[in-house]
Amino acid sequence: METVTSEVPVMAILGDDNNQEFTLTTVSDYNLEYSGYLDYDEESSGMCRRSEVRQFAQYFIPPFYIIVFLSGFAGNILVVVLYAFYKRMRTMTDVYLLNLAIADLLFLSTLPFWALDAKLGWIFGTFLCKMVRGLYKINFFSCMLLLTCISIDRYIVIVKAIKARASKNKILLHSKLISLIVWVIAIVLSLPEFCYSVKDEAPKSCLPVYPGKILKAAGFAVQVTVGFFLPLAVMIFCYSMIIWKLLQAKNFQKHRAIKVIGTVVSVFVLSQLPYNSIMIVKAMDAVNITITDCKTLKNVDIATQITESIAFLHSCLNPFLYAFLGVKFRQDLLKIMKDVGCFSQQPFRRVIRPQQSSWKHSSVYSETETTGTLSL
Repeated sequence: METVTSEVPVMAILGDDNNQEFTLTTVSDYNLEYSGYLDYDEESSGMCRRSEVRQFAQYFIPPFYIIVFLSGFAGNILVVVLYAFYKRMRTMTDVYLLNLAIADLLFLSTLPFWALDAKLGWIFGTFLCKMVRGLYKINFFSCMLLLTCISIDRYIVIVKAIKARASKNKILLHSKLISLIVWVIAIVLSLPEFCYSVKDEAPKSCLPVYPGKILKAAGFAVQVTVGFFLPLAVMIFCYSMIIWKLLQAKNFQKHRAIKVIGTVVSVFVLSQLPYNSIMIVKAMDAVNITITDCKTLKNVDIATQITESIAFLHSCLNPFLYAFLGVKFRQDLLKIMKDVGCFSQQPFRRVIRPQQSSWKHSSVYSETETTGTLSL
């Protein structure tokens, strides 16, 4: 959506369909903003009144975000509890998984604000507007960069067959340093959200108002590059090399490990590709104003809401894709369940023994146990 800089008196139909006259100074479209549904329609030389987009958001966004929040919070908090209190971190991937769960939790914590924003408009003030949008972007970038680090770590461990020759302390130091660098990069990339996010009173919304088209388009470009193309390219390269290595191994479990890899990559592509495709369209529109038809603008807004919600599901699935599939992680989880009395000692042994037997017959496991997820 193009930013309107001149003052234009308009009659706007907002979420409650009540006519309200006000002076429009800036209208901006972006991810997660569902309040500014008023735009200039060049074909009709008037205003594009998109109250139905707001109504769709009011019914669709709140329940969907709450479901994502609750399910994602439960899975990620379990990962944090296991790593922080029960499981000693022995590998780089252990550190990455812990940081990924923390990033997902912080990211999910912003969803209730956006759910209320879709229903009531932004009612929390300018400070919380900057903080919520900034935290959202920090944890979005950190999640994607950590997924990239996990892929690289798996590639090094399996394809390069590097055993943990260095001391455990050195391994943990390297992984913590890389994680710190990831968080610093994510914060730097998110600075525009802190600087340019403002609360708009008419209508009530929390949105970034960029000083020019180029900066706005650059924001979309950075989000798509760092949040999709970079991790996807690394995943394709690293997991392709891992699959080639596994196919050369004489092991009956290699096909199950390949299925895990296929699931990880497929879920990432299916959840992120639709939304990032919309972001590319918006980046082009920010520079060239390619979307001028009112109906098309409405369709793009609704498509953004749907595809972005699908993209958020990745925060719910990360614990299952990167932690719960790991045999060592499942073993620790079962031990905790036994300790808290979820089942007795005898059923616990029946569950653990088949896993231990499969590990002994698996040459792949010797290479993948440090990655925590490629064996089932």
